Amino acid sequence: MAIPNKVKVFIVDDSAVVRQVLQAVLLRDPGIEVIGTAPDPLFALQRMQQGAWPDVLVLDVEMPRMDGITFLKKLMVEHPLPVVICSTLTEKGAQITLDALAAGAVSVVTKPRVGLKDFLVEQTTELAQTIKTAARANTSSLRTAARAPAAKPGLAPAVQSTTPHVLADTTEKIIAMGMSTGGTLALERVLTQLPRTLPGIAVVQHMPEKFTATFAERLDSLCALDVREGRDGDRLTPGLVLIAPGGRHMQVRRSGAQYHVEVRDGPPVNRHRPSVDVLFRSVAQCAGRNALGIILTGMGDDGARGLKDMHDAGARTVAQDEQSSVVFGMPKEAIKLGGADRILSLEDIPAAMVEYGRM
Repeated sequence: MAIPNKVKVFIVDDSAVVRQVLQAVLLRDPGIEVIGTAPDPLFALQRMQQGAWPDVLVLDVEMPRMDGITFLKKLMVEHPLPVVICSTLTEKGAQITLDALAAGAVSVVTKPRVGLKDFLVEQTTELAQTIKTAARANTSSLRTAARAPAAKPGLAPAVQSTTPHVLADTTEKIIAMGMSTGGTLALERVLTQLPRTLPGIAVVQHMPEKFTATFAERLDSLCALDVREGRDGDRLTPGLVLIAPGGRHMQVRRSGAQYHVEVRDGPPVNRHRPSVDVLFRSVAQCAGRNALGIILTGMGDDGARGLKDMHDAGARTVAQDEQSSVVFGMPKEAIKLGGADRILSLEDIPAAMVEYGRM
């Protein structure tokens, strides 16, 4: 019996082996149909313009004739559609992949240099779920994100001009943020609008190892805030953003009036490591009403229960709205649980953070 509403997938990768293996493992899912493959973006574009537009594009980033980022930017302007990046885990690959996420890609699937076939076979279920979730991404948000100009380092005119008295020296407040699919660009758009005087910010973005350090460096180059990967024992101070390292959980602990992060190994929580729930629950326990919790775009429900715990502990809590989310999964679940005091668009969240810093 035919499965209605299959997710149509097009694969673009210069490796014939990757194309063959990806197609084989995806076809194991009855809800997915691979409608085509191509060795480079120009050939893929020709095929798609002839009528083979997919629901989701699986895209490599380093390819001949046209690189994946250039192709992605072209798509986001002319024909926005959900794109899943399939990238090798290297330092160079991490930077390129982050550039692709900044250009509007929805999610990242990491592939090893060796043992590729076994890896993809083992990850069949997760890969298929990633693609199905990507198919539900808000394409209008992708188009907006692709065109949104990045703020210049140190400048946040819309926020700073209306909030000149942000508290600068408090150690009594912190902000905790969590996001997944679509979150890299969402976080960039928020942080680049913030003044350096905000309370310390702890962030969990679902991201593999080797990506988070590069991601933090990118944000640090764009923001007035200092942004870096969190290390065990780091103190959360005003003007500092700590990103949880990929592959490790990050929690917040209080010592007197000061807050520090703990970076620990541990089993995945909600299938993720780092997990937003782990961060949020620790903040609920150690900070309570001295914290602001924010959950942004992402698939699944990681962070929803943790935000509810923060809410119940007296923290102020915010969820991104559906219209501005790439994937309205994590915020939606937090809202359903009653964990969000406010539901705001992405463009309104920076002002809410500055408002909190003034309290």
